[in-house]
Amino acid sequence: MAGHDLPLHEEPRRYRDVVEAIRSGPLELGGLVTTHKIDLFNACRDLFDHIDPDAELCGEVPSLSKLDGLFRAHAKDPISSGRLLDEFVEPGYWGRGALLFGAGGSSLAITLHLLSGSPSEERPQRIVVVNRSDGRLTSMRAVYERLSAGVRVQYVCKADPHENDRLLETVPPGSLVVNGTGMGKDTPGSPITNDAVFPKRGLVWKLNYRGNSISSTRRSVRARRRGLVVEDGLRYFIRGWTCVIEEIFHIEMTPKLVDELRKPR
Repeated sequence: MAGHDLPLHEEPRRYRDVVEAIRSGPLELGGLVTTHKIDLFNACRDLFDHIDPDAELCGEVPSLSKLDGLFRAHAKDPISSGRLLDEFVEPGYWGRGALLFGAGGSSLAITLHLLSGSPSEERPQRIVVVNRSDGRLTSMRAVYERLSAGVRVQYVCKADPHENDRLLETVPPGSLVVNGTGMGKDTPGSPITNDAVFPKRGLVWKLNYRGNSISSTRRSVRARRRGLVVEDGLRYFIRGWTCVIEEIFHIEMTPKLVDELRKPR
């Protein structure tokens, strides 16, 4: 395996250089894209022979692969996020709301699963997406307008963690709260402060598994008192990788095999 580490929001030509090397290399089988899914897709979409419907809809590409002479782009995050949601969200849970901090590719994939990847009775009543800038919110809105999910989606542009704390207080009990900002991993900080109060009996999901945890010690104590289910990003990371491995190597990543990979070595 060989990695290509590019700065955030790199120039399009740098993305094209990396993708062209994978596309033309006789020993290159494909690749997994992490932070740069949307920027890379915008810079390189003409280089792909096949783009799957989710990649077209999301405008992102986390999976590069080859099959039958075709260079292919797939969006696997709606699948991997859906599989993990099904693991820690009990059937019949929905009817509550969902609050997502960040409007990047991961948040888009999660909301797509909530809007269209499950039966209507298993969808939240309302989804609120918060982002520091309007651009990604506008892109997300354009995607949702192509769906008919019957779920109200609210778009909020906020950068101040204290204001986000107050927004969090308005979320109904039992709601899903997701940190999909990349803050604490790709950039320092957090979308909320250490004094933020999560909804009682809610689901708290931090997509990152490196850097600062979504819960400081103080938050961890408060989480137990409020009956929260807290999920870190490690299983999401593994799910994302295994979905792409399926596509690149053309093998089935069964639940048993995924569990085996999760075991410490």
